[in-house]
Parts: sequence; structure tokens; C-alpha cells
Amino acid sequence: MATFKRFEDIQAWQKARKLTVEVYKLSGKGEFGRDYDLRSQIRRSSSSIMSNIAEGQGRRTDRDFAHFLNISLGSVAETKSHMYFAMDLEYVSASQFDEIYDRLDEIGKMIYGLSTHLRTS
Repeated sequence: MATFKRFEDIQAWQKARKLTVEVYKLSGKGEFGRDYDLRSQIRRSSSSIMSNIAEGQGRRTDRDFAHFLNISLGSVAETKSHMYFAMDLEYVSASQFDEIYDRLDEIGKMIYGLSTHLRTS
């Protein structure tokens, strides 16, 4: 079993938590804040990243943990997709998009690495 005693110790979870706060703040402003559908979708997908890391860590086996990490990776991709739409609608600037996208990429790589480790150990 993975050596994490608490999900709060997982660096990918820590970064996903900070990202989720930023997504909530960004999606609450201006036209973005009034687009209830997209705002709700991007908030749910970003919070799902950290939630699935936590849920996976709480499972009994590395295989279960890796499964939830893969779900978390899906939420990373979903959040990226929502960010494209937000940029297309001019709710976020190109620089805001790039910042969030780069952070999502980093978190995704961390999650993928941990999932691969769990599946091969």
C-alpha cells in the first residue's frame, strides 16, 4: 500500500486544492460568474481532481487508489476543456488560461506518475 498516511500529504492534492480555489475565484467574476452552467461545470471538475485523490488514498489497496487517480486525471482533462471554452467566450484572458492550463498539466503529470507507481509496485 502507498506510504501516504493522509491525503493532505500528497503534493498533487495540495496543488489541486490551490488550483480549485483559483478556479472558484476566477469563475465568480464578470460574465463568467453569470454563466451558471459553465461556472458550475468547471467548479465541479476542478474540485473533482482533489476529491478523487483523497477518496483514492482512503481506499484499502493500491489498485483502488490508482483507479481513483485515473478518475482524477479525467477531471484534469475536463477542466482543461472548460478553460478553452471560457477563453473562447472571453471570460478569461489568454494569460489566465495559460496559467491555469500549465498548473493543470503539472498536477496531471504528478497524478499520472503516482498512478503508474501504484500499478507497478
